[in-house]
Amino acid sequence: MTKTKFEAMDILNKDDIPCGPILSMKELAEDQSLRATGTVVEVDHPERGKYLSVGNPIKMSDSPTEVTRSPLLANIPTRSSGRFSALPIIRWRRSTIPARSTRPERSPPNSNHMF
Repeated sequence: MTKTKFEAMDILNKDDIPCGPILSMKELAEDQSLRATGTVVEVDHPERGKYLSVGNPIKMSDSPTEVTRSPLLANIPTRSSGRFSALPIIRWRRSTIPARSTRPERSPPNSNHMF
């Protein structure tokens, strides 16, 4: 007797046996419920075109997120001529990563405190 994964799920669910299907990549890509929940998202790439990617698994109503593509290789600083300079990386990091907030100064330790 041969059953599809969905037929097997129906049989097992009737007896309250926990189960779930293992979906193929094609099934994942075609599953509209995964797109509706943001589990699978479509990302636009300037060279590759549109492709599917995994969405953010953490969903918070007051903090929506957006999945974006990775930077193009030409925009990532690399070694050249066998020499390495941190300057391109520093410039790239400053241009792509928001500045950190400054921490308040720590007060000096209490000299009367024993460790």
